[in-house]
Amino acid sequence: MIKLAVYGKGGIGKSTTVSNLAAAMADLGLKVMQIGCDPKADSTAALHGKKQVDTVLELVRTRKNDFTLEDMVTVGYGGVICVEAGGPTPGLGCAGRGIIAALEKLAEKGAYETYTPDVVIYDVLGDVVCGGFSMPMRAGYADKVFVITSGENMAIHAAANIAMAVENFKGRGYATLGGIILNRRNVKNEDAKVAELAEDIHSSVIAALSRSDTVQEAEELGKTVVEAFPDSPMAGEYRALARTLLEVCGVRVC
Repeated sequence: MIKLAVYGKGGIGKSTTVSNLAAAMADLGLKVMQIGCDPKADSTAALHGKKQVDTVLELVRTRKNDFTLEDMVTVGYGGVICVEAGGPTPGLGCAGRGIIAALEKLAEKGAYETYTPDVVIYDVLGDVVCGGFSMPMRAGYADKVFVITSGENMAIHAAANIAMAVENFKGRGYATLGGIILNRRNVKNEDAKVAELAEDIHSSVIAALSRSDTVQEAEELGKTVVEAFPDSPMAGEYRALARTLLEVCGVRVC
């Protein structure tokens, strides 16, 4: 089982990218589990098409521990095992602490032993990297961290902070930085700015995704690009990225 965490600034296209990666990996014959670590609880929506699913934190709030592992899971495209951590009641509680509670509950209920995924992908909001938001970086969770950014200044700033958090955990057996994924917004000097970021944090840009109307068209259908438009150039980009991430994690696919 390989475990990877994908971080990025809110609104950068992180969940869209992760869901397409999960779909592409499922098409390769891998059993994939995607865990959304965002209070909005919409990370996996394009995989299962449901507007709302039970989040781990909502189940804990309403039913204490009186629920099963299956209550926490929604099965989506290609058999992808979808889980949403959820968030606290607005104005009450800490979203970061909520992620900790959700991941601990998954482990307590035996999620990994029961579903035996080949790949676990944590989709993590990266505007702040404190407390629970850094949980997937810790030992026992992700092996590699990948950062999604565009050439926009705030996205680059968030990416640098995420990389700094990974660096600060170095030596503890925590996740290591796997590389940067450029999700293009077609801003001025975008490739050069992200390449400079990669050099500054001693990493590399492992892939660059095109800005494509196909992504929005798939989202309007409530699906991933890989499912809705499997023969499109954009689906090909997601499949290539899936293979790249697997190779960075030491998995070679035919």
